[in-house]
Amino acid sequence: MKKSLFLPLVLLLGACMSAPPPQKTQLEIRELQTRSYDTKDVKMVIKAVMHALQDDNFMIKQANVELGLLTAQKEVEAGSSFTVFFGRSTDQRVPNNAITEASANISEFGDQTRVRINFQYKVVDNYGVTMEVERIEKAEFYQQFFSKVDKAVFLGKENMQ
Repeated sequence: MKKSLFLPLVLLLGACMSAPPPQKTQLEIRELQTRSYDTKDVKMVIKAVMHALQDDNFMIKQANVELGLLTAQKEVEAGSSFTVFFGRSTDQRVPNNAITEASANISEFGDQTRVRINFQYKVVDNYGVTMEVERIEKAEFYQQFFSKVDKAVFLGKENMQ
């Protein structure tokens, strides 16, 4: 009797679960991460990307104008409810810092300059060990970032920077 009631309940609960969102293809992700600008001035676009990153509180870690490579990171304290209520534990791994890392490749592409940037989010514990790494794939995130770069490129073209 118990088994006959249990099986329909399991089937009902299983039917209520939603499917995970479909994974983005590599092409879709690349599309989010890439923007082209109508200028051949790669150096000016690199500076625009640097300004946009710095405006978002990123620290530039590496800039190679010749290769068109930029890396940057932003670090914030990752508080947990455990540390808020009980203080920081010395013998238990708890999230300590959240780091957003950025890597950009800026290159000439015909009469344009192309920017491809990717961001990843990393959580580091109180021992400095990485607990979690997640690639940022939200379209809104990249749209907001490129909006700042668009403005900086416009100002650069008008020699207002």
